[in-house]
Amino acid sequence: MIIKELRMYYVVMRLKEPFTTSFGTERFRHTLIIRLVDDKGMNGWGEVVADSGPWYSYETVKTAWHIIRDYIAPQILGKDIDLRTFRDVAGKIRGHNMAKAGVEFALWDLIAKRKGVPLYKLLGGVRDRVAIGISIGIKRNINELLKHIGKALDKGYLRIKIKIKPGWDVDIVKKVREEFGDIPLQVDANAAYTLNDLPVLKELDKYDLLMIEQPLHYDDLVEHAELQRLLKTPICLDESIKGLRDAIAAYKLGSCSIINVKPGRVGGLLETLEIHEFTRKVGIPIWIGGLIETGIGRSFAIAAATLPNVKYPNDISPSSRFWVKDLVEPPWELKSDGTIEVPKKSGIGVEVLEDILMRYRRKELRLKP
Repeated sequence: MIIKELRMYYVVMRLKEPFTTSFGTERFRHTLIIRLVDDKGMNGWGEVVADSGPWYSYETVKTAWHIIRDYIAPQILGKDIDLRTFRDVAGKIRGHNMAKAGVEFALWDLIAKRKGVPLYKLLGGVRDRVAIGISIGIKRNINELLKHIGKALDKGYLRIKIKIKPGWDVDIVKKVREEFGDIPLQVDANAAYTLNDLPVLKELDKYDLLMIEQPLHYDDLVEHAELQRLLKTPICLDESIKGLRDAIAAYKLGSCSIINVKPGRVGGLLETLEIHEFTRKVGIPIWIGGLIETGIGRSFAIAAATLPNVKYPNDISPSSRFWVKDLVEPPWELKSDGTIEVPKKSGIGVEVLEDILMRYRRKELRLKP
């Protein structure tokens, strides 16, 4: 497959409502949309899940633009590229997993379309619906949080995840339990705590949580292993798992009991598949996380969520959660049973609305051999 053109679109979309975590409030989503054109004139779409600033990751849309334009594109344009040759090319670049993943996603879409199969089938997925949970950000007060949780449960979400930070943790979880009883509940700290906060984290053991996600430093495995030995609640790692090597190290150290795999964070779907296979063999369940992607990026998360070792509801919200108008048709929709249906069309299974893409585009780049 010869890559004849690579296009990048810098897109900015307003969220329907602000989303707050321990490291700040997001009102606009900055993202890069990737379009590859092959020698048959077919289009493959991808998305770089980096944001405008280095908050969740050191990568940003500007660093990804630079890496793709100056280092990835020259190595693939005009050349016969498949997933393995792309990985060899991308592997020479240290880090920048999100930039690599955005281009790799578009390759997956192209390959699935050329083969005439849905992306999830190409990955080896085993389910035609994926279970969906919701991640609810930090709110101004407890009443606002409880209201959001109630609405989410009414819509059918199968699991509630709430963001926590020092000062917004034990009392909040206690009130959620008092209000909603034994609903499937987990918390996500986004690396807001240290081992000095052990008394607070141990207090959370009282509330029968599914897991506590990334409580300690975003690049740590060792202290998480120490903490997991002291807690009854399973630790789930997110930011600390940047690829298969980290998953293996976390298993050997005992750093976690569960892993949140975000395909864009780990460098793409090939790495996702390797993490999936390793965790399946050693008995660590996984689930698929989201990064407020557009409907294009959601496509790859949905496909990954069909894999057999995905054992928990996934953070893959429907289009209407964040966007007045998403970039894809049909939009992703939450069914009454708390699932999203996996599309059966070839490739990512949805059509990109190019007129809407152009409406949100801030900048565009077209590269050819």
